[in-house]
Amino acid sequence: MSRYFDRQGQPIANVITWGWLMNDRTYQRIAETTLPDGKWISTVWIGLNHNDGDGPPLIFESMVFPKKGEYGELDCERYATEAEATIGHTELVKKWSQPQLQETQ
Repeated sequence: MSRYFDRQGQPIANVITWGWLMNDRTYQRIAETTLPDGKWISTVWIGLNHNDGDGPPLIFESMVFPKKGEYGELDCERYATEAEATIGHTELVKKWSQPQLQETQ
């Protein structure tokens, strides 16, 4: 089984092709949101299967950071499809926009 997949979930033949796609920020970016408190939520295609078990390859990722450009993620979710990633991004925006999360972070 391939370790590398395109945005449509189709196997990529080699790491060179995957690398070219990874360098295309337009291809990679699914969504990004900066919350009023500065937290940054980024959802991207990573194309590298992060599923070690059964099930579809997890090739999209959403992460919540304290601020854009800062490391030390606060939350992370992975998805198999672009549609799941888009929905997941929206759910993380809602989750991290809740007042009780704002007060505890």
